[in-house]
Amino acid sequence: MKAILDPGHAVPPGTPPDANRDANRDANRDANRDIRPDATPHTPPGAPPNATGDATPDVQPDAIPHPQPHPQPDAPPGAPPDAPRGAPPGAPPDAQARRDIPPVICYPVDTLPQPDMALYLRARAGATLLASQTVPPRQARTIHVPAGHILRLICTTGPQVGDLNLFNAADLSERFFSGKTRALHGTHVTTGDRLWSCLPYLRPMATIIHDSLDWYGIDAFGGSVHDVIGTRCDPYTHRLLSGDDYHHCCHSNLTRALADATGLPQHVAERHVHDVLNVFMCTGFTRDTGQYFMKASPVRPGDHLDLLAEIDLLAVLSACPGGDCGAEHSSDAARCHALEMQVLAPAPGALDGWTSPPHSPYRIEADGSQYRSTDCA
Repeated sequence: MKAILDPGHAVPPGTPPDANRDANRDANRDANRDIRPDATPHTPPGAPPNATGDATPDVQPDAIPHPQPHPQPDAPPGAPPDAPRGAPPGAPPDAQARRDIPPVICYPVDTLPQPDMALYLRARAGATLLASQTVPPRQARTIHVPAGHILRLICTTGPQVGDLNLFNAADLSERFFSGKTRALHGTHVTTGDRLWSCLPYLRPMATIIHDSLDWYGIDAFGGSVHDVIGTRCDPYTHRLLSGDDYHHCCHSNLTRALADATGLPQHVAERHVHDVLNVFMCTGFTRDTGQYFMKASPVRPGDHLDLLAEIDLLAVLSACPGGDCGAEHSSDAARCHALEMQVLAPAPGALDGWTSPPHSPYRIEADGSQYRSTDCA
């Protein structure tokens, strides 16, 4: 979960930038539950000098509404005399009271099993390169990540967004579940959050153990990075909206790469492609219309996201045709760059005592007549 960080958080002199981020994250992890519509973001310690600058100077701040309360105009003609200000025609007298009911968190995470981040960070500190794969612009590639190894996703030559699919390397039916990840951790993920697999498996597939962009937090537009909102650009929606065909959408790229890696026909591989983790993508929702927006990613060469594989993974990454997604996607108009995937092996013994998480113990019986947990008598 992303939070607006406290600019006054004290950090000892000489503390490295990564420790800055970790310390601030620990102090502010729950702040996102209390973000008010008029909250003002701050630049946390460890952020680059231009962190508060506008990554897209030609986009004015009013192009996307700032996160502030909706205006409350006078009640429109035809509304009941006792209707509250701002009520649309036909609103009941208690409309405002209904709207003022406070929200509750759908999935409180107080009892969610937490990763041993100290162990994971020690494993990361001594890890060495085992394999790498370059992902060319507007294409996708795959890489196998053994359980207990680290998948590093790297921005190489320029700002670039990537669309990531994750599969159980031994069973393609177990795949990344962006919707449940979003429900548990929020619309955007960062250090300490986990990427969960689909039902009926529901277990962590990977844990984010380092994020060089975790200083970004939530900006004045409500935008943040590493999105689990968007589905992936695809040729079907592009055709629906434009009437044209484009063959290098992330959906198509992921399909071709998965087919190449598994030997499946493309039309079969396509059925396994799923909603993605939008790596490095900066997105949010507009305040006035609730529409999904994107803006130029703050990612720069050298930035990276490290995932510890909780199970044996097949990772599939597409270098989005939208480049940094500051203008458009699903075309050849944007400037695009390659991405890189690396697999890092922890030093021997670094993860002693660690094991892959099991599937969810809950099961539906074959005849559908009973529901049970496999760990219950």
